[in-house]
Amino acid sequence: MTVSQAARPQLIRELNEQLLLGKIRQFGPCSRADLARLSGLSKPTVSLAMSNVERSGLIRTAGHRTGVPGRSAQLYEIRPDAGFVLGLDIGQQYLRGALADLSGEVRARQSVRSRASSVSSRIAELVGLSDALCAEVGVVRPAITQTVIGSPGVYNPRLGKLTITGGLSGWGKPEVLSGLLEAFGPHLVVENDADAAALAEQALGHGRGVDSFAFVTIGTGIGMGLVLNGRLHRGFHGVAGEIAYLPISEGTGTDEGDARRRGVLEAAGSAAGVVRAARRAGLRGPVSARRVFAAAAAGDDRAAAVVADEARLVAKAICAVVTVVDPQLVVLGGGIGQAPGFAGMVSAELRGMAPVVPDIRVSARGTDSVVDGCMAAGANLAWQRLVAALPGLPPDGALPDGAVPASAVPASADG
Repeated sequence: MTVSQAARPQLIRELNEQLLLGKIRQFGPCSRADLARLSGLSKPTVSLAMSNVERSGLIRTAGHRTGVPGRSAQLYEIRPDAGFVLGLDIGQQYLRGALADLSGEVRARQSVRSRASSVSSRIAELVGLSDALCAEVGVVRPAITQTVIGSPGVYNPRLGKLTITGGLSGWGKPEVLSGLLEAFGPHLVVENDADAAALAEQALGHGRGVDSFAFVTIGTGIGMGLVLNGRLHRGFHGVAGEIAYLPISEGTGTDEGDARRRGVLEAAGSAAGVVRAARRAGLRGPVSARRVFAAAAAGDDRAAAVVADEARLVAKAICAVVTVVDPQLVVLGGGIGQAPGFAGMVSAELRGMAPVVPDIRVSARGTDSVVDGCMAAGANLAWQRLVAALPGLPPDGALPDGAVPASAVPASADG
């Protein structure tokens, strides 16, 4: 027979305090009566626990409730400046970032063009962007509670580096993670950029309340973040969603060398593939994917044919996803995915090839999706860290499965 030991009164008190902190964070300003109702604890228990919670530095009084009969109740809320979250997005052409306080309010947001030609210069650009955001808010970088960076690639713990980094030159070198750790400190997580975008859509966009959906980004690269049963799905090796490697092509945008470097689908369907197809179709002058789509909208038949091939290519990729996981929703992001009318073209193509056609929408977060996903993940991590640091309070969570804790990556990792 197993004899269970009763929980110590101190542990019970600590768990009650953690429970009340979580309710205040979840529901916003609460009175002690509110907390008793929301937690199921007795009012005397709440009062005792709140006496300790008030000393934590994580909450503050938020005035009194008015307009109701009886004595006005004092309200408590999370103290916004008790912690800060930094979210960064590393793209081939742009770096984006935002800084939010513990309440979730974005205090600063910036986007800068990347001109980096090496790993060290790209990291320096990230540091410069971070310091500019911190200066705007009036904090210093070492005071950031949690930093989350959205980056192309998948972390390989055996090699201690990012792999499958697409066209981001040098980003698969072992010194990338050690350099990021040196710049941003131990409270750093590196998240796959497409997965981060899916988290943003789940928290703030079309994915709210949707059990299973795919976020497909088509721009300078191609990738997917997949949410199944309400959770981000990474796969055994962390490569779930790396649809750039699907052996699918359409039109004339494929380049064999590019396909070997970053996958057949990405070589054919990324912005570079669209540009190649347009040039092979006879379009002259400065060509970009944006200009090809604009020319198609203006009635250029050659550009229209390139865009039609692109829509068919993306539909084929989504068809493969549909037949394997059957998502309720597919969200399109990236410069090409968000092009006017493109989602409708993909849906039309999909109706001719897939057994079912999910709802297809354009990202609600736009170019901010990766940064917003990083901050959504970072807010939870920051909260866990701050609560865990309180005397006696146990942590209420852990690092998201599959994300990269940079502090765990040895600087001498050998490729």
